[in-house]
Amino acid sequence: MVGGERILDRLVQTMTAALGAPPLLVSNSPDAPSWRTDLRVVKDPRPGMGALGGIYAAVVEAPAPVICLAWDMPFVPQALIAELAARLGRFDAIIPESGGPRGVEPLCAGYGPGSRSAISASLDQGDLRAVGFHQRITIGILPLADVRRFGDPDLLFFNVNTADDLARAEDLWRRLGSSP
Repeated sequence: MVGGERILDRLVQTMTAALGAPPLLVSNSPDAPSWRTDLRVVKDPRPGMGALGGIYAAVVEAPAPVICLAWDMPFVPQALIAELAARLGRFDAIIPESGGPRGVEPLCAGYGPGSRSAISASLDQGDLRAVGFHQRITIGILPLADVRRFGDPDLLFFNVNTADDLARAEDLWRRLGSSP
C-alpha cells in the first residue's frame, strides 16, 4: 500500500487508462488470481528466470506488442506508458533511458513480437539480465530528456523491494502529493 492504495491497483488503473485495456498479470504465485479477479493471470512458461522470464511470459501471452511494468513501481504515470506504447511500433523494444546502473529501465518498457526469440535465446544461454538480449533486436531509447517530461526518473522508476523502500515510497507520496 502506498498512499492508501495497493501499488498493483494503482498500476492497473494507470495502464488501463493509458492503453485502453486491463493489463496481464504475470505471476507464479498460486494466489495471484485472487489479487485482482478482473485480470488475466499468466505464469512464466519458463519459471525461475527472474524478471526476464516475466517479460518473456508477457511477450508470449499478449496478443500484440506489450508494455511491461514491474508491479512494484508506484510512481509510473499514465502519460509515460502511453508514450512508450506510441513509440513501440517502430522497434522490437522501446526502453526509457534512466540514471540507473543499466542506463535504461527494462522493467518499464515496451516489447514487440520481434523480441520473443531474442529473449528465448538469452534464457536458453542462462543470461537472465533484462538487457542481455538487446544486441539481437532493434531497440528504441526514449531519451532521458523526454523521460524527464514525465517526472524525475529516480522517482518514476523507484521500486519497492524492501520494508524500507515501502516506507520511503509512502513518504515520497505524502511529500509530493502524488496521484496516479
